[in-house]
Amino acid sequence: MLVQKTEFRIRYAETDKMGYVYYGRYAEFFEVARVEALREIGVNYNDLEKNGISMPVLKYSVEFKKPVYYDEKIIVETVISKKPKTRMEFDFKTYNQKKECVNIAKVELVFIDSKLKKPIKAPDFLLNSLLNYL
Repeated sequence: MLVQKTEFRIRYAETDKMGYVYYGRYAEFFEVARVEALREIGVNYNDLEKNGISMPVLKYSVEFKKPVYYDEKIIVETVISKKPKTRMEFDFKTYNQKKECVNIAKVELVFIDSKLKKPIKAPDFLLNSLLNYL
């Protein structure tokens, strides 16, 4: 299982009128954390795109437990626990600076042949990079 942590400091523009981090911003945080998790295993989106592969989001869910405010630090913990086939799942837990869980999320992406626009199997180079973790 791969567990990767990415830290963010909340900017004023990321908050709403109530002073909370706007819920839509978490999708961006999860995207950054997902890219960093892949980078940690030696894969980046450029590698995928150069090989004619795109990874659109198929499912996205999040459960909020506590608000986060301007200038707080958060840590997004990204977990890859399953060997991908045509889909790849990422689980997230976000913690505030008090180490309290503020939300949990799951994002599922599908591997797509960029030219044919059809699902394909996970590329071997990504599967090989995950061997040490799964």
